[in-house]
Amino acid sequence: MSSSLAIGVDIGGTGIKGAIVDLTGGTLVTDRVKVPTPRGGEPDDIVETVVQMIDGFGVQGEGLPVGICFPAVVLHGRTMSAANVSKRWIGLEAEALFEKALTRDIRFINDADAAAVAEAKYGAAKDVGGLVILSTLGTGIGSGLLFDGVLIPNAELGHLEIDGKDAESRAAYSAKERESLSWEDWAKRLQRYFETLDALLSPELIVVGGGVSKEYAHFVPLLKLRPSIVPAVLRNNAGILGAAWMTGAAS
Repeated sequence: MSSSLAIGVDIGGTGIKGAIVDLTGGTLVTDRVKVPTPRGGEPDDIVETVVQMIDGFGVQGEGLPVGICFPAVVLHGRTMSAANVSKRWIGLEAEALFEKALTRDIRFINDADAAAVAEAKYGAAKDVGGLVILSTLGTGIGSGLLFDGVLIPNAELGHLEIDGKDAESRAAYSAKERESLSWEDWAKRLQRYFETLDALLSPELIVVGGGVSKEYAHFVPLLKLRPSIVPAVLRNNAGILGAAWMTGAAS
C-alpha cells in the first residue's frame, strides 16, 4: 500500500464528506462519500457517523492516517467554537474523542484551514509566494491564511468589524440570499470587505471558495482590488484533500 494514501473527512453543518486520497497528485482513490450531518450536530452522533464512514472503506482504509476538518477554531485538538453544530463542541477535546473512537491517531483542523492547504498543494494557490488568503463565502465567511505555502491556522477574518458590523453579516453569500441582493450590490459589499483585508494584510492573492465560487463570473469581475483574486478550483473536495494532506502522509 502506498505511503501517500490518507483518509480525509470534511464535517459540515449539513453534510459529512469523506474519501481515501492519494496525496501525490491530490486525487480521490475512492468515490467521495457524503452523508447528512446528524440532526442537532451532537458530538457523539457526529463521531459515530464518521466511524461508520471510515469503516465503510473496508480493507482499503485499514491502517491509513485520518485527517478531519471541522467548522470551528481548533487549538491543540480542542474545538473552541462551533458553527452550525451543537454548542457542546465548544471547549471539547475533539481530537482525542475521535482518536478514541477510531483507535488511531488523527489530525484535526479547522475546515477553512484544510481548504487553504488543499488550494496551496493542488489548486489556485499552488506555488504562490507571500501571503495568500482563502475566503469561503457561504453561510458565513471562513478564512485560511498561507505564507509561502505554510498554513497560519485559525484566522477568523469573517468576524472583522467593518463599518460597525460583523463583516460576514453583510458580505457572506447568505446575506445576498437573505436580502435578495443583485450580484452588483453584493459585489459592493465584497469590495469593502476585501479592501479592508488588503489594507490590513497586503496579500499577494485572494482565493474565493465556498459554493458560490462556481458563480465567480457574476461577481469577481466586478471587484477592483490591488491583489489578484481568483476562484478556488477544488470546491467540494478541498476539505477532504486538505485534511488528508495534514496527516503528513505525503512527506
